[in-house]
Amino acid sequence: MTEPEAPNPALARWNALRGTALGRWAFSRGLGVVVPYSGSIGPLIRHLEPGRAVIAMRDRRKVRNHLRSIHAAALLNLTELTGGLVVTVSMPADARMIITRVSLDFLKKARGLLTSEGTCPIPQSNQRAEIEVQVAIRDAAGDVVAQGTVHVLVGPIPG
Repeated sequence: MTEPEAPNPALARWNALRGTALGRWAFSRGLGVVVPYSGSIGPLIRHLEPGRAVIAMRDRRKVRNHLRSIHAAALLNLTELTGGLVVTVSMPADARMIITRVSLDFLKKARGLLTSEGTCPIPQSNQRAEIEVQVAIRDAAGDVVAQGTVHVLVGPIPG
């Protein structure tokens, strides 16, 4: 049995690579090449489907602040990446998107392995619309360390 055709190229690439740890790593690394600033946090895509994305980020010196916790900018970067990626794989192939606003509440010092989960409604067409993605970042104990909203404008690709 074959999988149904993916509605867009990003989801098709994920579906082709997600079956192995090496494939997920390759997709994550490739994403960091395509979106260099987001690649700076070393994201690892764990799960990706229309309407839902799960991304992990390791606690490394590169993303830390002077308080021995993960820097707010790294958390915002993870939030933006999660929101943008879930919309990218959720929208039709003839649509494009741009993030217009991100809000993030910091609830607890972020330390250790973090997991970001974003959910959004699935656009049914390429008509201009704003989508809100809800994102929660949890630590290894499952505590929410930050939660936010990513506002994304979706619209048709100019012809």
